[in-house]
This record gives sequence, C-alpha cells and structure tokens, in this order.
Amino acid sequence: MTNWTDFLEIQTEDDFNQRCLDTYHFQLQHCQVYRDYVSLIGKEKNQVQHYTDIPFLPIEFFKTQKVLATGMTPQIVFSSSGTTGMVTSKHLIADVSIYERTFRRIFEDFYGPITDIAILALLPSYLERSGSSLIYMIDDLMRQSKQVETNYFLYNHQELYNTLVQLKNNGTKTILFGVTYALLDFIEQYAFDFPELIIMETGGMKGKRKEMVKQEIHRLLEDAFKISGIHSEYGMTELLSQGYSSGQGIFHLPKWMKVLIRDTNDPLSLISSDSTGGINVIDLANRYSCSFIATQDLGKVYQDGSFEILGRFDQSDIRGCNLLVQ
Repeated sequence: MTNWTDFLEIQTEDDFNQRCLDTYHFQLQHCQVYRDYVSLIGKEKNQVQHYTDIPFLPIEFFKTQKVLATGMTPQIVFSSSGTTGMVTSKHLIADVSIYERTFRRIFEDFYGPITDIAILALLPSYLERSGSSLIYMIDDLMRQSKQVETNYFLYNHQELYNTLVQLKNNGTKTILFGVTYALLDFIEQYAFDFPELIIMETGGMKGKRKEMVKQEIHRLLEDAFKISGIHSEYGMTELLSQGYSSGQGIFHLPKWMKVLIRDTNDPLSLISSDSTGGINVIDLANRYSCSFIATQDLGKVYQDGSFEILGRFDQSDIRGCNLLVQ
C-alpha cells in the first residue's frame, strides 16, 4: 500500500478511489464516532466497493463528539466561529504539519509561489477570537511571503489604503483576504483602480451589517477596485483542505478532494451532479478525523468537478442523519 501521506500526488480517478477505500477502512477501524455512525445506519463493510458507497458523517458531530482516531493526541484544536451561546464545531488536529502541507500546496497551485505574493488581511472578527484555522493558514503564508508589505490590518484602513497604493505602484502581486463587512466598511472611504488586486472574500457580515445578496457585494467590491471578479475560499473548520473560486462563485478543488451531491429528502443517497442538493465533501487530508463529511451547504457539481454553493440548510430542513448528535 502506498504511503497515505502521498495523497498530494493523486492524479487518476482510480488512484483517488483506492485511497478513499483505504481511508474509509482506516477510519472505520480507528475512529469510534465514525464506526458507531456507520453501524447505526446499517452500512455493511462489504457494501462499500467505491467511494460513492462510503457513508458521510453529518458535520454536526464535530459540535458534540470527539472526532479523532483512537490513540491520537491533538496538537492543536481549531474551532468555528459562532454567536454567544452557540455550540461551535471543534476539529482536533493530530498532525498540524498535514494541514500546513495541504494549504501551502493548494495555494501555490492556484496562485503561484507564496514568496512572490504580498499577503494582506482585513479580518477583525477572526483576529478577535482564538482557534481559527483561517488565521493559522494566513499566519503561515505571511511568514513565507518575502514581501515586506505583508501584514494584518485590524481597523487601520488608512494604513491599508497606503499599502495597497504602494503595492500597485511597485507592480507586486497582492492578495487581500477580507471578511465581508470589513471590506464594505473599507470601500465606503477608500476606492481606487487596482485591477491586478486579488480580493479573497472570506464571507460573513458577522452581525455587523445587514445581510446582502452575494452578487451585490461582489459588484460593489469590483466597482471599487475596477477588478473583474472576487475570489473566494471554500474551506471550513472541519476540513484540512480548501477549494478556491476566481469569480462567479465556481470553486475548484485539489485532486485529493471531491464534492458529491446528496438528496435533500434522503440524505443517505447521492443524486446526479447536475441536480441541486446537499454538499458532501471528501477530504483525504482528514486521515485522523473523518474524510467523509455531509455539510449543511446546498449546491451543484459540474462535469469538470467544479461546484457552486447555492445556500444552506435551515435547522428545520435537516432530515435524518441525526443519530448520535446529542
């Protein structure tokens, strides 16, 4: 058996399938929560012959259960954001170097050498709490960037503006990570032509602004900087890999990830890619927790494996798959 950590080199569909099956059997043996869930839904081991047969663990389990391989001790714990009193997800990371390898590889595959890119971050809500996997990633990217302008900007918008002007004048490739409300706050005061700028919207009003339609937000940001599209990351606390969109909300994934669509009325069944349904994610980097996760996102997958997010389930819409979630 090929070393499982070589998942970064997956190229073919057959290789992906074999590694999924290996990961499934490993997690069935070593992850108690996943084993109990598979047992409760009545899935027999011999029924799994392909990755499309593998059961997906409802993402809510990360809020109430310890999703970690037996005998492993977490090096770090990532937690999701949430309002006061809300139960948040916790991802216990047994080997943080796996996360570092995956996000570096994905980022460079999409955007080129980290050393050549100025990484700017306007992420006040993330910086004001602990346990953010996004902040961990950006900290690491900033350390690897060789551009002196790389920095966080909390509420110091004038300094951010001055830095952007300097980077534009220098012709430096620049990526600005920004939480939605903070980006909108910024462009109310500052806007200028910077068509080469990559804005990575991390999503969310975080209770700071009235919710807006995504297309309207992107139009405002595009107009402010005269750019042709807003980039986005599809990642979450419960995953160790990400997808990226360079515009129009269409996300692309690395070879060791895949999105499948489940029936909203029969959550244990998959449906055709061209239909809208619940998003199931395979992330082979999640070896020591669970690689097969049924999210609360709604979306659609296209023939080339790219996908878009069309909404989220309300709590009242979650049907089935609630075994053990208590």
